[in-house]
Formats: sequence, C-alpha cells, structure tokens
Amino acid sequence: MSEWKARRFWTSASVETVEGGYTVHLDTRAVKTPLKAPLIVPTQTMAEAIAAEWMAQAEEINPLTMPVTRSANAAIDKVSAQKLEVVAMLAAYAETDLLCHRADHPQELATRQEAGWRPVLDWAASELNAPLIVTIGVLPVPQPQDSLDRVHQLLSQFDNFSLTALHDLISISGSALLGLAVAKGQFSPQEAWNLSRIDENFQAELWGEDEEALDVAAKKKDAFLHAAHFYRLAGGHEALVAG
Repeated sequence: MSEWKARRFWTSASVETVEGGYTVHLDTRAVKTPLKAPLIVPTQTMAEAIAAEWMAQAEEINPLTMPVTRSANAAIDKVSAQKLEVVAMLAAYAETDLLCHRADHPQELATRQEAGWRPVLDWAASELNAPLIVTIGVLPVPQPQDSLDRVHQLLSQFDNFSLTALHDLISISGSALLGLAVAKGQFSPQEAWNLSRIDENFQAELWGEDEEALDVAAKKKDAFLHAAHFYRLAGGHEALVAG
C-alpha cells in the first residue's frame, strides 16, 4: 500500500483574531496543532506567516516547507506542557557554555576565540550580571552559581513561543549566552552563527572542507536563522513576560 499523505482541501487561508491572540482558518476551518489544540499565536505577523505557508502548499501537504507552523506547534504542544523543564535544560548550557572552553593551541585558533567570544562574555557580565569563567579544554569548570541562577531567571521570563526559538538558538550554537545575545539584540543572528562556528571554520581552513560536514552545517544554519526569525515573529523583546 502506498503511504497515506494529507492533501490540500482549502482554497483560502485567513488570519482571524481570537481570544488570546490570532489563529488561521483554512476556508472556515480553524487550524489545530498535531495534538488537536487550537493554533493560537501571539502576533498577527506570525499568523500571517503561517497562513502564507498553508497557501503555498501544493496538492500534497509537505510539513518540511512549513517551518513557522511547526515551530508554533512545538510552542503549544511541547514547550507549554513542560516549560520548567525546558528552561532548566537551556539554562544548563551556561555550565559548559561554548564561549568558555578554549584551545591552548594552535595560537591562531585561541586568538580567534578570544577576539570573537570575549565581547559576548563581557556583555553578559556587564549587562546580564552573569559573568562566566573561561577555561582551557573541554572539561567543565565550576561556574559562579549566581551567574547560573541569573541565566535561569532570564530564560524563565520568556513566553512559550520565544522560548521555542531560544531552544534552537541555544542548542544549535551550544551557548546560552549567544542565544540570549540574539534575543536581546546585542548580536545579529548571522553574527552569532559565525561566532558559534569559529572552531569548525578554523578546522576547515586547516584541513579542507568536507561535503558531508558542509551539508550538516548548512542545515544547522538554516535552523538557527529560522529560530531567530521565529523569535521576531513572536514579538521579539516585547515577548518578554512582565516581571
């Protein structure tokens, strides 16, 4: 038997204002998440992006071409149900943050790491009140508990949609500080992505590029930049919960 695939049944996708935000109607039918929850998003721009994804579908629905819809589904079905766990998981990245682990050689790599990562660490110390300790090598070094608590506190202030974006910004880069820097507008998504790839780019210069590694990196970059885009659609800085 051939695999069943969902097929397009609608002729129009419209944005509707509802209690709690905005939703999308396919003709007269409201879109729901995979767990059958109402797809209610916080901003009109996000709803418009979702509607555009549904309108762009051909006869067979391809979820891979609907990144905003998938992220919104994740915010509603996954993050909202386990927000405390998601915050704790992302805050834990600060314990072994990418920016804190340096090479002792070659010197050129160590120099690039310091030049690229030091401004982020300095910003986190001065603006976030979350200084972290730098070490040589991959073994973890105990970080100041006050700083770890501060990162946790900051992440807990984001709503479910912004936190969904931060999940990918942090997990893909390996850095809680880079994720927060993008969220707070300190660095552009492209700048943060470049900073997260200092080690890999140096190795590629040294040993040459690998096609498989390039393909993996391209997919990670797309996901990272999409996460930043989804964060903006969620309201950016305005998505921070008061308090």
